Amino acid sequence: MRILPRHLKLTNPANVQRRRDNLGSANEFQADPGAGAPNLNTIEFTLLVTAGSFIAGMLGSLTGLGGGVVIVPLLTLVFGVDIRYAIGASLVSVIATSSGAAAAYLREGYSNMRVGMFLEIATTVGALSGAFIAAYISTSAIAVIFGVVLLYSAYESLRTKHDPSAGLPPDRLATYLKLDGSYPAAGADGAQISARGDGAATQRQPYHVRNVPAGFSLMYVAGVLSGLLGIGSGAVKVLAMDQAMKLPFKVSTTTSNFMIGVTAAASAGIYLRRGYIDPGLALPVVLGVLGGALTGALILPGAKVRTLRMVFGVVIAALGVQMIFEGLKGKL
Repeated sequence: MRILPRHLKLTNPANVQRRRDNLGSANEFQADPGAGAPNLNTIEFTLLVTAGSFIAGMLGSLTGLGGGVVIVPLLTLVFGVDIRYAIGASLVSVIATSSGAAAAYLREGYSNMRVGMFLEIATTVGALSGAFIAAYISTSAIAVIFGVVLLYSAYESLRTKHDPSAGLPPDRLATYLKLDGSYPAAGADGAQISARGDGAATQRQPYHVRNVPAGFSLMYVAGVLSGLLGIGSGAVKVLAMDQAMKLPFKVSTTTSNFMIGVTAAASAGIYLRRGYIDPGLALPVVLGVLGGALTGALILPGAKVRTLRMVFGVVIAALGVQMIFEGLKGKL
């Protein structure tokens, strides 16, 4: 099959093969322009996708959602890319977001790696369960329910005005699993002075992890929804750690950034095997998202928690509305 111009909708390889079988020659296959796709040449398309991916990566880095929430609608609605290829590029971009931002957050001491690796067990099992039961449950109904949950979660996120872990006593299970930690919080009450790797002193605010079984269960649900709907579960991961486990919001978002890369890597392998990751599309997406993720990692330490909550709430509210709309139309 010939290489298609970037402004044309990338086509399902299975459909391409059927057309080949019917026409007898791959050279006779012609792709139709994507619905609503702008008339752009390759350079213009690449630059615009890179710019949009930069914004998506920065948003994903700050909120812990990953850039896929913005990447997939951007590629499908604006550029007319087939959704399968858009999801494939999105998964690669999530890995880039996680790799770029997570390294910086781990270096600064925000992410809780023990919490992330522990909860990743539930997410992985949930994803396998979701893939298994996908053939027996209506994904449209699940999408509507998930959208309603996201809207309520957005409301709760915007309503919370303080880090919920402040002043809470240790949890026995979290203490046993050694999940408690601390994060940089200059000027915070009860902050401790510690030395960073570069020799500079910084104040660190200790926190306790709460409701481990509830957080673990929500992570399983996040994995099931990911397997059923093929969506990123960054929103549910942040909500599980922030609302259920009472982690500080910055710790929740940074730990989610670390986790989503692990989850996306497995899914990306499946899409690569099926031919849905196009290098010409994935490259500008990854470059833009990686740059945005690193920029977001620089912004987050000085960002106000209230501002991050507002951005997070608006994004997942928009995602919830989109999920309900797609579910009611039966597109999922």
